[in-house]
Amino acid sequence: MNHHLTEKRFTDFDIDPSIIKGLDDAGFEFCTPIQAQSIPIALTGKDVAGEAQTGTGKTAAFMVACFNHLLTNTTHEKHHKTHIRTLILAPTRELAIQIHKDASIIGKHTGLTLGLAYGGTDYEKQRNILLNGVDILIGTPGRTIDFFKQKVFSLKSCEVVILDEADRMFDLGFIDDMRYLLRRCPEPDKRLSMLFSATLSHRVSELAYVHMNDPAEIRIQADTKTADKIVQSIYYPANEEKIPLLIGLMNKLKPARSIVFINTKRVADKVYAWLEGNGYKSALLSGDVPQKKRQTLLQKFQDGEFNTLVATDVAARGLHIPEVSHVFNFDLPQSGEDYVHRIGRTARAGASGFAISFACEDFAHYIMDIEEYIDQKIGKEAVTTDLLVKPEPPIKMERRNPRHRSGKPGGNRNQNRHQNRNRDRRR
Repeated sequence: MNHHLTEKRFTDFDIDPSIIKGLDDAGFEFCTPIQAQSIPIALTGKDVAGEAQTGTGKTAAFMVACFNHLLTNTTHEKHHKTHIRTLILAPTRELAIQIHKDASIIGKHTGLTLGLAYGGTDYEKQRNILLNGVDILIGTPGRTIDFFKQKVFSLKSCEVVILDEADRMFDLGFIDDMRYLLRRCPEPDKRLSMLFSATLSHRVSELAYVHMNDPAEIRIQADTKTADKIVQSIYYPANEEKIPLLIGLMNKLKPARSIVFINTKRVADKVYAWLEGNGYKSALLSGDVPQKKRQTLLQKFQDGEFNTLVATDVAARGLHIPEVSHVFNFDLPQSGEDYVHRIGRTARAGASGFAISFACEDFAHYIMDIEEYIDQKIGKEAVTTDLLVKPEPPIKMERRNPRHRSGKPGGNRNQNRHQNRNRDRRR
C-alpha cells in the first residue's frame, strides 16, 4: 500500500460521473490524506482552509470540489460570457500552468472551460481566450488584475474561489493583489472558497477569516515535515571543496535525475559551468530565465535530454518536476521551510529519494534552524579524499550571448570542442 494514499476511493464520493471519468484518465483511484479530508467537506458547500505541502495531491482535491460545485449548482444562470464562475490564484506561473494541466485532464469530460492568466508571455493569446468566455480562470495575481481592470472578465458571478500556496503569495508580496480580487467577488457566504498553504500561519489564517465563510481547517501532518522516504545527509566541506565534492558525488552516485540548489544566481552560473565542463549535461534555472525558456528547459529535463537542473529557489516552489532521485543543497537554504520545499522535490508520490546538503563556511550556521524546523538531526557524512575529485575546468560562460547558457550546442565551437575533449579524456 502506497503510504501517501488512504483507503478512500474517489468513487466513494457523491460526485458527477464526468469527474470520475477524468480521474480515471488521470489514473487516480485512491485519495491522498488531503483529498480524503477536504473533498467531503467542500462537497457540502462548506469552505476549507488546508495545510498541506506541495506534492500531496491538493490540486486534485480542490479541482474535484470545484468541478462538482459548478456542475451541480443549479442556481447558476447563463451569465454574460465574460463572467467567470471560478477564480484560482497561484503564486507562480509554473504552478498556474501545472494546475491548468491537471485540471484539463480531470475536467476533460465536464464540458467546463479553462483559461490562464500569467505574466511574461502569451498576452494576446490569454486575453482572447478570456474574452471568448471561460468557466474557470487560473492565474497569478498580477496578470489577473491587469485583465480584470481592462474588463476582459468579470468576477460578479464567481461561484468558487481557490487560493493555492497562500503563504507563498505573502512571501512574494501579492497580498494586496489577492485582497483586491477577493473583494470584487461575491460575499464569502455566496460562494465556495478553498485555501491551501504549506503552513496555516497567523497571516494566512487572518486572510481566511476575512475573506472566507467560517472555513473548516484541515491540517495534514506529515509524520515529519519532510517526506519519510527521503534519505538525508550532510557534508561539511571547506568553500573550495564544494565543487570537487559535488563532481565527486555525481561520479559516485550517478543520479538518474538531480537538482542542485544554489542560493544566488552568480554561484548558479558558476556551478552550471563546472558541471557542463565535466560532462554533466545540465540546465540552468534562475529568476532571469524567461518564462518560455523555463518551460522548455523543464520539458527537456522531464524528457531526459539532460539529467541535472541547477536552480535557485525561484525554481523550488510550485514547479511540477517528475521523479527526481537526488537533491543537492550546494548552498544550504536560509530557512527550514525552504529546506523542506527543496528536498520535497524528491520522493514524490511514494518514491524514495536522496537529499544531500553541503554545510560550508558561509552557510553552515543555518543548519541549527533547519534541524529544529524538521525536528530531526541530519546524518553527517565525512568529506573523504576519494570524494574530492580534481574537476576539469569549467566551460567559459558567454556573457554576450545568453544562448549558450541553456546548455544548447551551437555558436561557440571552441566550447563544444573543449567539452568533447573532456569527455574523451574521461573515457
